[in-house]
Amino acid sequence: MSAVYHTSISDAFADKDRISDARAHLEEAGVKYVLSCWIDLLGLPKTKPVPIAEFEAVCMGRGPQFAVHSVSMVPELGPADPDQIPVPDLDSLVICPWDKSCAWMFADLYLEGAPYNVCPRLALKRQIKASADAGYAFYAGMEPEFIVMRYDDDGNFVKAFDDDPINPGAMRPLRQAFGYDAEFSIDSMPFLGQLIDTLGDLGWGLKDVVAEGAYSQFELDFDYADVLTMADRMTFLRILLKEVAKRNGHFVTYMPKPTQGDWRSGAHINLSARATSEPDVNVFGEMNGPWGDAAYNAVAGLMKHGAALTAIACSTVNSYKGLIGVASAFEGGTVTWAPTHISYGDNNRSSMLRLPQSRKAIENRAVDMCVNAYLALGMSSASALEGMTQKLDPGPPTNKSLYDIPQAELDEAGIARLPTNLLEAVQAFDVDELAKSVLGPTMHDSFSRYKHNEWDRFHEHITDWEKREYLRYF
Repeated sequence: MSAVYHTSISDAFADKDRISDARAHLEEAGVKYVLSCWIDLLGLPKTKPVPIAEFEAVCMGRGPQFAVHSVSMVPELGPADPDQIPVPDLDSLVICPWDKSCAWMFADLYLEGAPYNVCPRLALKRQIKASADAGYAFYAGMEPEFIVMRYDDDGNFVKAFDDDPINPGAMRPLRQAFGYDAEFSIDSMPFLGQLIDTLGDLGWGLKDVVAEGAYSQFELDFDYADVLTMADRMTFLRILLKEVAKRNGHFVTYMPKPTQGDWRSGAHINLSARATSEPDVNVFGEMNGPWGDAAYNAVAGLMKHGAALTAIACSTVNSYKGLIGVASAFEGGTVTWAPTHISYGDNNRSSMLRLPQSRKAIENRAVDMCVNAYLALGMSSASALEGMTQKLDPGPPTNKSLYDIPQAELDEAGIARLPTNLLEAVQAFDVDELAKSVLGPTMHDSFSRYKHNEWDRFHEHITDWEKREYLRYF
């Protein structure tokens, strides 16, 4: 992807010959429609489809314009202000594998000729430039998990792949029936086969598809890439999965924890770095060697900003229902394997950060599928870079389960709990100066107000649990 941060819209336009060549390729492939997509505050792509005849106009900023502030919570602009202009990144151009009459490309937003200050993709590009100025380039792999569902004959949503029914109102046995199960994997192949073939066409280096812990839950493993490419892939993937599911009579949810018994759907970020002077060398260490000092410095930076980063990476009220160690009503036992504390360990999955034995990349486990990948990868890169440039020390690793460590011992070691709800996370985000720098003051303020509003709406809602707990008791 073109990761250059252009400060002028005219500099962001692609070469005219390249635009013409791209259109010729699309027409030869039978493409009739083009979706040039910008990213909103929550990380969702927005577009206005255009016919292929308008391809050059779109690429030169003469295509559809947008009143972005009318659909995102960014009220620094009003109805009398100019619209934003999307400038597509031709490096991201792809023919949609679910409908080859359509092409897709990601775009950056400009306002009156300058970068729009509520464009998450440009915020990531700005951080990529800051990293390059300091001598580093960051790379990431992500581990998307999702649950496939369908509607039954009564219009209720149920798991798409689940032939282990239970009596109404009863809990399932405490066993993990779905995880890695061969029979469930085989039964899911009509959907998974299409998904594997579709992703294969994109050249992302798909390794495998995993039947995860919750019924009808899956994880994809594919190659890592530079942080901009990875953010684009994750955003495109969330659309692609939905389209493949629809063609099988299903739908996909990225809600981290749809029911109390479900395993959480995560999207772990695996972050690594290279020096711009040695672009083929991972500064975190060689594959079969020890972890380098830069990795521990980066861990310290990620821990320093861990709570604020979690507000972006786990961005919904529901996210925090999954960041618990032991669940009282859980399908597959009681231990969740989810992160609970802002700590790191050599292979400790109960920590926010893990130094895995299979790769030299710092795994942040406090990320879920509702993440705005651009903001999360920008904040992750900035936090790691701060740790590396300031030579921060993370202290010793925690290599035993944080679920079992007494609170007094945690306090003595200075190990803080991850935010337990969205409000705690956003309050940390509000005062984090690095978050303000990465997002910029306008987008930081907009994200904060949007998430405070989300929490307030949830907090005033009377839940079924409260009615069951209190209605007749008091």
